[in-house]
This record gives sequence, C-alpha cells and structure tokens, in this order.
Amino acid sequence: MAIFLGFDAGATKTDCVLIDGTGRLLSEARGAGANPLRAGFAKACAVLGETAQRALVEAHQSATAVRALCAGIAGAGRPRVARRIQSYFNHAFPQSVVHVTTDIEIALEAGLGEDAGIVVIAGTGSAACGRNSAGQYARAGGWGPWIGDDGSAYDIGRRAVHAALRARDSAGPTSSLGERILLAEKARDWDVLIERLAKRADKIFPQLFPTVCEAADEGDAVARDILINSAKSLATLARSVVEKLGMREEVFSLVKSGGAFGHSLHFDSALEQEITRIAPNARSAPLRVSPAQAAAEMARKSIANAAAHGA
Repeated sequence: MAIFLGFDAGATKTDCVLIDGTGRLLSEARGAGANPLRAGFAKACAVLGETAQRALVEAHQSATAVRALCAGIAGAGRPRVARRIQSYFNHAFPQSVVHVTTDIEIALEAGLGEDAGIVVIAGTGSAACGRNSAGQYARAGGWGPWIGDDGSAYDIGRRAVHAALRARDSAGPTSSLGERILLAEKARDWDVLIERLAKRADKIFPQLFPTVCEAADEGDAVARDILINSAKSLATLARSVVEKLGMREEVFSLVKSGGAFGHSLHFDSALEQEITRIAPNARSAPLRVSPAQAAAEMARKSIANAAAHGA
C-alpha cells in the first residue's frame, strides 16, 4: 500500500501526518521545533526523522512504503535551506518523491485549496499570503524574529518583557506583566530570566503568549495594548498581500492559521476589525484541514498528477 507523509515544521513544534492513497488519515505525530535556522540542521533533521518514525510506527508502516512526502519547513524559502532538507529526506526516504517547501505554502493549501483568498499566519513566527481569482500569488512577512515576525507569539512575548522592564524602570505604565512573567517562567528575579533569554529566547518568548492573554482578560491595559497592536501588525501584512493582488473590493475568504489564534478575544477581534477596514468584503473562514495534512495531500496529488500525465 502506498502511503504519503506531510510535515508542518516551525520553530516550536513539528506536526507529521500519514495518509493512504485515498487520502484517509492513518496517523499523526508531533515533535519539537524543526526550523533549521533556529534549531540547526542536525537538530531539525533529527526531529523530522523522529516525528516521521512515530507516525509510521503508529500506523504499522515502514519508511519503504512512503511513496511521496511534502514538508512545509519554516525557513525553507531560502534555497540553501531547502536543498539541505531535501538532501536529508532523499537519504531517509530513498524510494520517495520528496518536495520541500515553506510552512507558508502549506498553510495556503490548508486554508484555501485552489480558491482565492488570504491566509494570515501567526504562531512562533508570522506572515500573510494569498491568491487572487487570476491565480496570482503574493506573500508578506515571514522574515524571522531578527528582522520581522511582528504580531507573532514570539513578538508578543518580547513586547511583554520589554513592557514589564519599562514598568520596572518607571519608564512605562504599571502592569501586572512583570510578576506574571517571572511566575510563568519560575524565575526568582529578572537577572535569572534575562540570562535564560540570552540562551534560549526562541523558547521563552513564545511561551509567554498565554500569560499576556491571561493578563489582558483580567484587565491589564498594557497587555491589551500589546495584543491589539500585534493584531494591527498582522493586519499590515494582510494589507500588503491584498494590495499586491488587487483584492480590496473583492469578496474572498480570510483564513487564520497558527497557534496564536483562538486564545484571546482582544487579539482575534482586533485583527477582524482591522481586516474589515482594509478589505470590507473579506469573510472569515476556518482552515479546511491542518497544514500537515495539507502537505500530505500535496504529496499524494503530486503522484496522482504525475501518473495522469504519464510521468
């Protein structure tokens, strides 16, 4: 039986889905983050292999049965990154057709399929992408935490720490965020937390997102401002895609993808309001399938299409 693997690998987690030739879900597995630019190539490849192995074992399948795989990898928009991950998969699954793409591309497939619309992505990182009725594609963001990822869970955690330290220095408004952050990270003081941040900011900042949401829900004005301003940053990415594709007056689906959504009314509603202002005919729609399952479907369809064309 031919089987197909799909991966959705970001900085925080890696999801792997296994389906059969009819598209039936056989198994799912989750691993640690596998963004090569953050974790390093050796760690990223190890996580991808381990996560795939768990999915195969759960479905009582072997790697030799994998006919094709598609991996949406954060950072794979850079050709050098994609080539190195491709090389790893070619070695690990020598009998498979391998396609390495970005996590943004599989989110587009998960949200829209072949339809026109916009997908706004906010997890550890952030981006927006879309397709218009003429089939033209555009994207914005996705540049990583060093120069971008505005509105992401990483960015929100970073903004929260910055606000807490400003309050501590009497340089900004008072907030409960400082105490909440230290408690959430089990740090006895800021010196300890700053040392941790210097070593593993990628892990700590995104983990603070729920803390900010909780503070906002309980009335902390600074936390609310952080969430609202972060939503506006995401809307700016969406606006860029809308303008590139000439979709401002069109009716289209607006899909949200990523772990930052669905946890805060302040965050989600602020984004909805900004999107309505940018594109009044946009209509919110859920993901059709998970990005990892969309990747598996992309792998399955690549073989079906090749067979149909006699390849």
